[in-house]
Amino acid sequence: MKKKLLFFLFLTTYVASAQTVRKYSNEFMNIGVDAAAFGMSNAVVASTNDVNSGYWNPAGLVGLEDRQLSLMHASYFANIANYDYAAFAMPLDKQSVVALSVIRFGVDDILNTTQLIDEQGNIDYNRISLFSTADYGVTFSYARELPLDGLNVGVNAKVIRRIIGDFASSWGFGLDAGIQFNSGNWKFGVMARDITTTFNAWSIDEEQFATISNAVEGQNQELPETTEITIPKLQVGIAKEFEFHFDYILLAEADLNFRFAQTNDIISTEFASIDPALGLQFKYIDMIFVRAGMGNFQNIQQLDGSDSVGFQPNIGVGFKYKGIQIDYALTDIGDQSAALYSNVFSVKLDWSIFR
Repeated sequence: MKKKLLFFLFLTTYVASAQTVRKYSNEFMNIGVDAAAFGMSNAVVASTNDVNSGYWNPAGLVGLEDRQLSLMHASYFANIANYDYAAFAMPLDKQSVVALSVIRFGVDDILNTTQLIDEQGNIDYNRISLFSTADYGVTFSYARELPLDGLNVGVNAKVIRRIIGDFASSWGFGLDAGIQFNSGNWKFGVMARDITTTFNAWSIDEEQFATISNAVEGQNQELPETTEITIPKLQVGIAKEFEFHFDYILLAEADLNFRFAQTNDIISTEFASIDPALGLQFKYIDMIFVRAGMGNFQNIQQLDGSDSVGFQPNIGVGFKYKGIQIDYALTDIGDQSAALYSNVFSVKLDWSIFR
């Protein structure tokens, strides 16, 4: 219960300190989807070619030959927060594909102790209530194969819905654009997120706000800003497949993730910060998959004031049989980064199984 309360306090502080433009906004949309991608440390922008491309790079949706469904579940913060994802994609014709995906990141059954103490200063546990906080992202994707052989493009239209109990809620809208180029065993990809600077408009319940206004002297005296703007991000990747005796294929990819703000990324300037990611996938007869990757390279300040570089190593496995693929990833092996490890499961269903 203490962990959930602390998590709630973090969220409310996050909303209350809203600025017009932020380095970090709608961060739940940057976590990623699909255990196969997690196993490669999210280094998939050039090689993605299935239903999950709607998230990673919509241009990759052109690789679909039939309808596909994908589902994923993961837990974060010692199982306090649940992260769920579902996506469906279908070809329109030989050149174009559409997809719909939904993400939910939420914490449920949080204790609301704002009314714990009554007007006489007495503690009354009957005044405790429960509430939930949840972030939703709905993405509509469209991809098309261009006349130039191997060149594909795709776009996303996103709707963001964020809810913090009865305290506050927001709506947001934004666009992404992606491109892929395939030449032989080489693959190249670029994904630009929030190219229109995704906009969020918050609605704050003033009656609820009044219950905590000035609860701590000098704090929460004014309503926070009600608008957010998410700045664009860019992901660039290059991948190559190595084929061994037809049955064994190794996919290697390297990505660079750009944020146009100064952060703790290993490469950081006032103009942009860059976080590299490396991923490997070994495939046997398109049935058995073994994956590994490293990413999230960050400059971390230790308690003694010294600086170190943290990174997040991931591993994963997958199995595919007659159109059903099950993947698993274990992130942050050995707790090398500031992030906590998580177990991620996902399943992908190809409609060919019904034909």
